[in-house]
Amino acid sequence: MRIGELAARAGTTTRTLRYYESRGLLPARRGDNGYRTYDESDLKLLRQIRTLQDFGFDLEETRPFVECLRAGHPEGDSCPASLAVYRRKLGELDGLIGELQAVRAKIGLLLAMAEGEPPMCELGGQEL
Repeated sequence: MRIGELAARAGTTTRTLRYYESRGLLPARRGDNGYRTYDESDLKLLRQIRTLQDFGFDLEETRPFVECLRAGHPEGDSCPASLAVYRRKLGELDGLIGELQAVRAKIGLLLAMAEGEPPMCELGGQEL
């Protein structure tokens, strides 16, 4: 298939595909006529990249998954490098969740104080 068809099937733009190609994530094959050519495996690569990006992975974090698919594995997350990215991302998310919980607790305390309520201890629900 040509670049326009691949972009349409992947739900992206030709500009994005050319960018992925420049970053080495998408192969740069050309037909005899000079047009870029793609196949179903390229669509699978794109779907993997887009899914990971939808989950908050940056483009470079998708590389191990793409390389895993290119190596012939049925899924992009069946290689050790992909699993390492999952682990690292989970650690980042856990850190962000902890930070957000701390901010939430502070805002809850500020709200309670602003409403004239005595501050509550988070552990036992007792007044401080």
